Amino acid sequence: MNFKDAGLPPGEKVDFEQFDVFGIMGLPWQWDLSPDWSARVRLYGSAGVIRGARDLGFITTVTPGLAATNKSWNLTFDIAAGGALISDWEYGRQDVGGPFQFIGHLGVTYHLPWNLAVGYRFHHMSDAMIYGKSRGTDLHMIEFSYYFEGL
Repeated sequence: MNFKDAGLPPGEKVDFEQFDVFGIMGLPWQWDLSPDWSARVRLYGSAGVIRGARDLGFITTVTPGLAATNKSWNLTFDIAAGGALISDWEYGRQDVGGPFQFIGHLGVTYHLPWNLAVGYRFHHMSDAMIYGKSRGTDLHMIEFSYYFEGL
């Protein structure tokens, strides 16, 4: 998302879209912080496509992270950082560097009935300048999910 309409200079030279399938696996480390709050270490993974300036590329990510859930609010807040591999790193006028990217994301998920959930995620991707001077991307993502286990 560029902030051109708000009068702010855009962080990206092109607008990006990402569509993917993701999985989240709870790891064995978890803590009950109070009767309503719990925390758990998770492993996030995804595979999909990233599109910018009519260019299309494959992306896959793996990010370990931490999630905090409030059962009475039906909400989970999470943060994670890890890596991604992309098949194309030039999208129109924007070069994101190379095939390996660092990923960071913050998210919130609302748990619906029937093991369904809807969420929002701020997703940052950057090569941290390991391939030279290049720009990363910031994405605002909406997610729809089904979970196989209770909160």
